[in-house]
Amino acid sequence: MRHYPRPLLLALCSCFSFALVLPAQEKSAPKPRARDLGVPFDGTPGPLNAITDVWGVTVGHTTLISGEGKLQVGKGPVRTGVTAVLPRGKDSMNKPVFAGWWSLNGNGEMTGTTWVEESGFLEGPVMITNTHSVGVVRDAVIQWRVNHGQPDPTGYWWSLPVVAETWDGWLNDINGFHVKPEDAFHAIDSAHTGAVEEGNIGGGTGMICNEFKGGIGTSSRKIETKLRAFTVGVLVQCNYGSRKHLRIAGVPVGREIPEDPAYASASFNELDRGSIIVVVARDAPLLAHQLKRLARRVSLGLGRDGSISGNGSGDIFIAFSTANPGAAGSDDVVNLQMLPNDQIEPVFAATVQATEEAVINAMVAAETMTGIENHKVIALPHEKLREVLKKYNRFAP
Repeated sequence: MRHYPRPLLLALCSCFSFALVLPAQEKSAPKPRARDLGVPFDGTPGPLNAITDVWGVTVGHTTLISGEGKLQVGKGPVRTGVTAVLPRGKDSMNKPVFAGWWSLNGNGEMTGTTWVEESGFLEGPVMITNTHSVGVVRDAVIQWRVNHGQPDPTGYWWSLPVVAETWDGWLNDINGFHVKPEDAFHAIDSAHTGAVEEGNIGGGTGMICNEFKGGIGTSSRKIETKLRAFTVGVLVQCNYGSRKHLRIAGVPVGREIPEDPAYASASFNELDRGSIIVVVARDAPLLAHQLKRLARRVSLGLGRDGSISGNGSGDIFIAFSTANPGAAGSDDVVNLQMLPNDQIEPVFAATVQATEEAVINAMVAAETMTGIENHKVIALPHEKLREVLKKYNRFAP
C-alpha cells in the first residue's frame, strides 16, 4: 500500500503494525518539535524553522508502509520511502545552483557527487531513499526530466542525479525493492514550500537514530552579517549512532534513557552503525569552494548531538546556495556575487546550530514503529526527555 500523505496520515502503535488512512479533508494535529519540549538551542530560527525558510526550496515525500510480522522478501513488511529536496522548486531541473559536498565517513552513497565536485553545480533535486533503492530513484529522476522535456524540450542528452541513502533494513524489507519510479515522481511532483513533514516520513520512514526511532528532521537559522541578513536551512535523514553517545543540549540523554534500545537482539548491538544524509541550503551568495567548507561544518553539529561517525556509518553532506540564479548561463561571461570569506563565520555557526536541531527534531517527531520480524523501535519518550533536561538544569520552558 502506498501512502502519499501531506502531512503523514499514518500511525503505528507500539504493539501492532497497522495503517490508518484519514479522510482527505481531515488533518492530523501538529507534532511537537524539540523546542516545544523545552530543548534549548543556540541561534534564531526562521519563521518555519525548516529548510523551506530559504526562499524557493521545496520538499516532497513518498511514504510506503504496509504489512506486519514475518519478513517475506518481495512482500514486506514495508517501511520505506523517498524524499526530494528541490533547491529552486520546479525550476531546479534547468537552473543549477552552486554546491559543494563532503563525506565525513564514507560507508554510504550519494550519486552524482563527482560532477558536483568537478563543476561546482547541483543540477536538479537532492533525492534521499533507502540503500538498495538508490538505483531506481536515480533512474527515475532522469526519466522525470525526459518526460518533462527539461531543460531542452527537444530531448535531454545526459543527467547525473544526486541520490543519497541510509539503511532501513532493520524495519523494512529492503531487499524487496518496493520503491518504484512513480514513488520518486511523486516526491518531486508533491514538493512544496511551507512546513516540512518530519519523523516517519519519506526516505526516513524506516530509519533509526541513536537506537530510538529516527527519520526526517529540519531546522533553520536567521543570520545577521555586516553586509545583510541571510537564512540557512538544514534537512536530515538520520539513521546513525548508538544510545550511549546521544547528547541533547549537552545532556547525556542516551545514558539517562537506556531502556529498549534498537538492535538489542542483533549481533552488532554494541557497534555504532547507520548513516546520516544532511542537505544544507542557504540564500547567501556562496561559491562552490565555500559551500564545501560549509558542508564540512555539518560534522560539528552532529558532534554536538554525540555522533562519533562510526566505522559503519555513511555520513555524507551536500550544501547549496540559491543565490546567483544565472550562474550556469553559457551564452556570455557570468557576473557573480560572493560573500567575502571574512564574513562567512556567522554562516558556519548557523550551519552547526541548524544541524544539531534538525536531528533532534527528527527524533522528537518520529513515532514508535514495528517492522519486519516484529522488530520494534521506540520513539524518544517526550516526558522522560523533559525530566532529564530538568535534572541537568537545561529545560527551557
